[in-house]
Amino acid sequence: METIFSPHSFCPLFNPKISSTSKTLQTNSVISLPKPISSNLKTQSLQSPVSTPAKKWVTQIHHGLAALALSLAINFGSPVLLNNANASEFDIINEGPPTESYCVDDAGVLSRVTKSDLRRLLTDLETRKNIHINFVTVRKLTSKADAFEYADELLEKWYPTVEQGGNKAVVVLVTSQKEGAITGGPDFIKAVGDTILDSTVSENLPVLATEEKYNEAIYSSAKRLVAAIDGLPDPGGPKFNENKRESNYKSREETDEKRGQFTLVVGGLLVIAFVVPMAQYYAYVSRK
Repeated sequence: METIFSPHSFCPLFNPKISSTSKTLQTNSVISLPKPISSNLKTQSLQSPVSTPAKKWVTQIHHGLAALALSLAINFGSPVLLNNANASEFDIINEGPPTESYCVDDAGVLSRVTKSDLRRLLTDLETRKNIHINFVTVRKLTSKADAFEYADELLEKWYPTVEQGGNKAVVVLVTSQKEGAITGGPDFIKAVGDTILDSTVSENLPVLATEEKYNEAIYSSAKRLVAAIDGLPDPGGPKFNENKRESNYKSREETDEKRGQFTLVVGGLLVIAFVVPMAQYYAYVSRK
């Protein structure tokens, strides 16, 4: 006998109605998937109560590090800028004493004639008396309190031993501050004498510099020092009553007092720059 099967009992592939119906059901089931549910789960996981304190703690650390970085930038960045601004002062020290002349005109105020006359005068002095004098002009001093301190540093760096610097001298003229200084080794100080040294520093350098007669200030100081070393009469210097402007010359005692005040102020500013930002940071963290 033969068994006849109904067409509905075969695979859906042979039943186009069933196949289309199943596809429709599958499509509907896919479309009806709860997509918002998955997004809601992600949002809830990000806003869990455990992450909120951690986020606040990280924010506080970021603020603290930013304050610390700003403090370090202020404290350590300014010296870099100062070094760039005062490069000429340190260059004069590091380059050593002039070898082809007796003058370092960093301020650029001396003429060729003055430099030539100065070289001729000081070369003759060194040949006869074995005393070497260097003249230095700078526009402004910001790394040192005054011209005396800078002149002492030049002498110590250029001639570090007594044998090298015993017969050497350095004359410094600061054009913006209208002041000068003279320092030297034992042989130079003994040959010139304290009277001429004080008179040159208080008369020739500041008075003529106040009138912006820088060439005359340098050359007249050199002639006065050479005359004292040779034992000749003192040619003298300009008098204060001849100067129309008020002289800003400072004595050695005044410069020493100014130097101490300068050191105290700089030290206080450094302490404040380090302590205050750290105290503000700790106060900010403790409030949180």
